[in-house]
Amino acid sequence: MKLDGRVSGAYSEAMSEIVFDVVREEDGKYSARAVGQPIFTQGDTWEELRAMALDAVKCHFEEGEVPASIRLHLLHDEVLAVA
Repeated sequence: MKLDGRVSGAYSEAMSEIVFDVVREEDGKYSARAVGQPIFTQGDTWEELRAMALDAVKCHFEEGEVPASIRLHLLHDEVLAVA
């Protein structure tokens, strides 16, 4: 279904925002993988990761197809020992 020339549903939502799952590695650096797209990037700091994610998205998509926003979703797992 098209609305105003855009495809409605999951496709249009995916193109309006791209989500990266981010993990902080043991060495303190950040790694990010895009959900649903073959994009992976990393950064030594959060600020560097932000810049690298912007660059990776701009390089991955053709002009006019770049999503309007990028969400960096920081994943944090913690295992607690129960004694």
